[in-house]
Amino acid sequence: MDKDYGRLLYNYLLKTGMGEELASYLNLFLLLIGVLIIVFILDLLLWKVLRALSVRLARKSKNNFDNFLVANQVPRYVAHVVPLTILLEFVPVAFADFDYAEGIAMKIIKILFVLLILMIFRKLFSSINGYLKTRTRFKDKPIDSYFQVFMIFAWAVGILTIFAVITDTTVWKFFTALGAASAVILLIFKDSILGFVASIQVTINDMVRIGDWITFEKYGADGDVIEISLATVKVQNFDMTITTIPTYALISDSFINWRGMQVSGGRRIKRSLIIRQKSIRFLTVEDLETLKKIQLVESYITNRDEQINSYNESNNINKELLVNGRNMTNFGLFRKYVKNYLESHSAINKNMTLMVRQLQPTPQGIPLEIYAFSSDKRWENYEYVMADIFDHLLAAMPYFSLEVFELPASLTD
Repeated sequence: MDKDYGRLLYNYLLKTGMGEELASYLNLFLLLIGVLIIVFILDLLLWKVLRALSVRLARKSKNNFDNFLVANQVPRYVAHVVPLTILLEFVPVAFADFDYAEGIAMKIIKILFVLLILMIFRKLFSSINGYLKTRTRFKDKPIDSYFQVFMIFAWAVGILTIFAVITDTTVWKFFTALGAASAVILLIFKDSILGFVASIQVTINDMVRIGDWITFEKYGADGDVIEISLATVKVQNFDMTITTIPTYALISDSFINWRGMQVSGGRRIKRSLIIRQKSIRFLTVEDLETLKKIQLVESYITNRDEQINSYNESNNINKELLVNGRNMTNFGLFRKYVKNYLESHSAINKNMTLMVRQLQPTPQGIPLEIYAFSSDKRWENYEYVMADIFDHLLAAMPYFSLEVFELPASLTD
């Protein structure tokens, strides 16, 4: 803009007989007041227009991205661009007779312009971030970390630009100086760099998603992931406390992700009953007749007894002692009972592994391990199903003349 326009009022004041110095200051004051009023009105009008347009578009659009733009006040900050540009162009005109003050005013407005651009980027990224979190495809992805990296680079460029404006130099000279200070920069942004790399690896390898249940013993975390950012991962534990984990720890340390269990057909039950060895014995004919009254093993006892008797007779086994030939034991029959009980239980997934196995004897007794999967994976219901199963089995053991190991009772025998 031509500086001569800024002296029109100045020339008029001189014609009225006013002194040059006073005319210069009064000219500057009146011009600044005038342009500030114009800029303020223009800014307000632009904001009203942009707000009306954005609200109208948001209502008509099927995509809710417009709503996030309005909620984050993106149109409000965009409305500041035109008035600030006009102010930047008008400064040389208003400060035509004040070169030093003109330089300071230009620097201040340029710095404000840089900060405005940064704020627009920040609000825009916040809108994109909020919108993506509503999409199923990105809902469980660590997109916060990527936007944080973008903003770090944006602020770095913005700060360098501000320094360049203040020192009257170019941005490229600052970038050249950064080469010599790269070691210091890497040290300052170590966690951010590690977190960014970790976020990429976590996303590519699909190691953790928002909403996953993870267990990280090193950091005392056991709960659901509620946030994945550039530097930290927040886990809300089941006691409602929140544990913060460095993002790079997800690729440098070992942790458990329970997502595989949650998306599978069941949750594993793996628990043992410790059977006293002294209670294990062969079953007599009388015992078998009594146990046939238990429906879950009735047919098994009948078929198995016929097979055993046929084998013993064909091999002339002396059955005066039960140890001779083939026999059924109360422990083996109870194992079969437990298997049939689990197969008939409505809360057990029959399409997944189902085992009742005998583990290696211990000084306390022989573990009878149940390995099965509950159809209901919800924690409270899962615990109820498991407790219901073992309640029944503990109550059923005496019918097979079996005893559970209990330390005080064992010491008194």
